[in-house]
Amino acid sequence: MTDKLEAIKARYEEVGQLLVQPDIASDMKQFTKLTKEFKDLEKVVNKYEEYQNVQKGIEDAKSILATEKDEDYREMAKMELDELEPQISPLEEELKELLIPKDPNDSKDGILEIRAGTGGDEASIFAGDLFRMYQRFAEKQGWKFSVMSATEGTVGGFKEIIASVSGEDVYGKLKFESGVHRVQRVPATETQGRVHTSAATVAMMPEAEDVDFELNLKDIKKDTFRASGAGGQHVNKTESAVRLTHLPTNTVVECQDGRSQHANYDKALTVLRSRLYEAELKKHNDAISEHRKSLVGSGDRSDKIRTYNYPQSRVTDHRIGYSSHNLPAIMDGDIGDIIEQLRIAENADKMKAGEE
Repeated sequence: MTDKLEAIKARYEEVGQLLVQPDIASDMKQFTKLTKEFKDLEKVVNKYEEYQNVQKGIEDAKSILATEKDEDYREMAKMELDELEPQISPLEEELKELLIPKDPNDSKDGILEIRAGTGGDEASIFAGDLFRMYQRFAEKQGWKFSVMSATEGTVGGFKEIIASVSGEDVYGKLKFESGVHRVQRVPATETQGRVHTSAATVAMMPEAEDVDFELNLKDIKKDTFRASGAGGQHVNKTESAVRLTHLPTNTVVECQDGRSQHANYDKALTVLRSRLYEAELKKHNDAISEHRKSLVGSGDRSDKIRTYNYPQSRVTDHRIGYSSHNLPAIMDGDIGDIIEQLRIAENADKMKAGEE
């Protein structure tokens, strides 16, 4: 472990030197890439230096106890040793966790898709509730949250809504949300007070960059049509809505949120590229890890990953058996603790796999 940490420290110092060079500072793409690497390495280096300081403190205290005869000095050394020794093991565990290879997509922005599943109107209402939950969570994280496309339900909520989320470690935190979310409650449309079970599907995809996926624009068929919904006379007079079809895969994306055809085209292209990238990423991950399915990393949309039980005010994540009895706060965006538990489970799974 020490060899790895020393190599990381050396690279940290090297990147620090590169960042002050004029040719790097003038190349924004390279500067941004190195700045991100510097910040990632800094977390490890700071923890490593803390670990080294504690180690040195223990060695110094032991040296005093071995050579010093003055009782006052010896007593101070004993107190120092009693304080520092319990810190070593937790620091070692933290360093091991920091050394776990990170998913290169974790730091990326993401595309969040929520669709109503089984349950009719209640499923659409629940999809709207989930959308608000993620929107509130994004606000608390200081992320930018922007709706790209939405189809409203007949009595509220959404049949489908797609949003872009940008900020620090967006995909790394929201990647655990992909799957089927189930709700158990008395719907607003229920007249006899019976509890119904409905579902909505959540998909969180890393936003693809041009370098991630080679998308040939010649493979895309573009259609325009008049937008529907709110917007007054404008939507009836101009064909601003855009439909893109990726011919090789028959993947279709529509966008009618923006007022201009150009804006809708750009948004639709972003969603299309991300969907195709997700498909490629899934194929890649399936090929290299078919023998070992991660506890929380499968993202299989057919899995019921979480249940929101309103009568019991309980939220249960079935992947890790974690339950919280504070459903109102969770629906208001307080999902950080669930995400942290999933992250811990994922890291434990990776560490176990690394030991095999």
